[in-house]
Amino acid sequence: MEYSINQLSKLSSTTTRTLRYYDEIGLLKPKRINSAGYRIYGPNEINTLQQILFFKELGVELETIKSILKNNRNEQMKLLKGHLSKLLLKQKQIHTLIENVNQTIESIEGGFEMKDSDKFKGFKKEMLDKNDEIYRDEVIQKWGKDAYDQSRKHFENMTEIEYLEFMKLSDDIQVGLKKAYDLGSDEKSEHSKKVAELHKRWIELAWGTYSIDAHHNLVQMYVEDEKFKKYYDKDQEGLAVLLRNAVFYHIK
Repeated sequence: MEYSINQLSKLSSTTTRTLRYYDEIGLLKPKRINSAGYRIYGPNEINTLQQILFFKELGVELETIKSILKNNRNEQMKLLKGHLSKLLLKQKQIHTLIENVNQTIESIEGGFEMKDSDKFKGFKKEMLDKNDEIYRDEVIQKWGKDAYDQSRKHFENMTEIEYLEFMKLSDDIQVGLKKAYDLGSDEKSEHSKKVAELHKRWIELAWGTYSIDAHHNLVQMYVEDEKFKKYYDKDQEGLAVLLRNAVFYHIK
């Protein structure tokens, strides 16, 4: 089946202006131009547009998409599979949040009190799923699956008060690190000491247990592993190293 540019625009929820632009930059050429001068698109162009929209959803730039579509089928499959994984993860997160909202509605209408651990279940599940996607393999490799599963279970059972404290600690640690860095403080300063102590409490809440060796190993991983380092260095390069050094110096 063939489509005019207006028909394709309605079918794909893409503006005709965008389709014309894709034609101009050589990203999506029409199958042919009819006698009246209108762009006509066929099945191959439909498939190409679908892939373009997938890649755009992933945040891939148009020039990169153009290169992928022309030259690298393996890269296409890799990105599409990654896109599918993210969609499935988001689906799980939305399902959990829907359950949480339904329970809240039922508790209001039915006059019963939700457990504290249930009130933030959706938000905690979303955070856990994101952490699984990014950090799970590194953590299991470092401490083993049993330790990871135990920590995950503890986090799921956090009370409302513990969860709110945990989230505040996450922000306070990052803000404290940046403040210490901006003031030119090294790991021996009082600012750095406060951050190290906040991080200790953060671990106690997150894991449900604490040991100095595990704490030291964790902050060392923040420096050695690029994923963790990138998280702490997002505001300023060097914050992961400052946190590691502060914990080593003050937590003994």
